[in-house]
Amino acid sequence: MLHGTITALVTPFKDGRIDEDAYRAHIEWQLEQGVNGLVPCGTTGESATMSHAEHESAIRICIEQVRGRVPVIAGSGSNNTTEAISLTRFAKSAGADAALLISPYYNKPTQEGIFRHFKAVSDAVDIPLIVYNVPGRTGSNILPATMARMARELKNVAGCKEATANLVQISNILEQCPDTFTLLSGDDFTVLPTYAVGGKGVISVTANVLPRMMSDLCRACEAGDLAEARRLHYALEPMNRAMFLESNPIPCKTALSLMGRMGGELRLPLCQPTDKTMTELRAVLESYGLL
Repeated sequence: MLHGTITALVTPFKDGRIDEDAYRAHIEWQLEQGVNGLVPCGTTGESATMSHAEHESAIRICIEQVRGRVPVIAGSGSNNTTEAISLTRFAKSAGADAALLISPYYNKPTQEGIFRHFKAVSDAVDIPLIVYNVPGRTGSNILPATMARMARELKNVAGCKEATANLVQISNILEQCPDTFTLLSGDDFTVLPTYAVGGKGVISVTANVLPRMMSDLCRACEAGDLAEARRLHYALEPMNRAMFLESNPIPCKTALSLMGRMGGELRLPLCQPTDKTMTELRAVLESYGLL
């Protein structure tokens, strides 16, 4: 069910509130451009600064707009296990196809603690769970042995978003997990090599800006067209770099604002990019013909 380009959606804001019209238009454009799935309320969606009511609203709007055309993987993670269960229950009740749960951040749990966290959610809510491993934000790494244990022992753990950009770890996870386990790249830079070792796609930041090109890359990988996949991989690299000139989603949302697709409003502690970043971002967007 989950494969190819799955966009980690930005959440447009206007005057401190979710800009529903811009959000729906962005979702529709993504679908028109051929993406294979959508993630509302992930890191790129600024979920960390959204209230529970806003969080639920963003998920509900996304599911309504998609109307079953592609899977919706709702962000529902927390470093508070009880809260993660509550958010995941909402995702299921709203009609999400799966839930994306970040490994508990700040607490720095042990591997056993990480396993028990996901076990509690899996036991409480019957929905496919995608484990989100991003040590650069959480302060802890889910080791391949722990990921494999979850894949074998927790009935609802269906896959992971692996955002270490560590191909050794990615390979070890796939080696140790059942064939039914779906590994998705969490780094736009590693889509092609992740496919090469058995991954199924990407949860992508860059796809917010270049959904067609990222979708074409994934399709080329799935078709076994290595030459085309390699061409697209290198064609996307300048944009992949641009999306991380500053903390995500600052460059991504700013790029979409420059493209006229939404406002560039961010929530503190995220703030507007520096003049240097703006200059570099404009140059990259112009090189792709997006301005």
